[in-house]
Amino acid sequence: MIEEEVQRVVDAVNAVRVIEDPERRGRAITQLLKAQSEGEPDLREERRRIVLDWRAEVPPVSFRVIATRLGVSLGTVQDIVRGHSGPWGNRRKPKKGEAEPEAPEGA
Repeated sequence: MIEEEVQRVVDAVNAVRVIEDPERRGRAITQLLKAQSEGEPDLREERRRIVLDWRAEVPPVSFRVIATRLGVSLGTVQDIVRGHSGPWGNRRKPKKGEAEPEAPEGA
């Protein structure tokens, strides 16, 4: 089930897609993409804070329970805890001789 607030965003994006005038539609798409890219880091950080708060509880909420709560995979939760939740192309590459980051305990 999609959250009501998310549905409003989806509806707004769909409304942009059906703007008949190409110039207005193009301008609206530009504004939408700009707003999304500016707000995305804040949303990612907010989600990470939520996950870290759950992990800080006693006992900590398990990675699997967090994945279910957020509707994401276990690997995504592990990436969020590691501080990376962006596209694969943006991941920090280990330097020569450096080990890959370990999965957090309890994964």
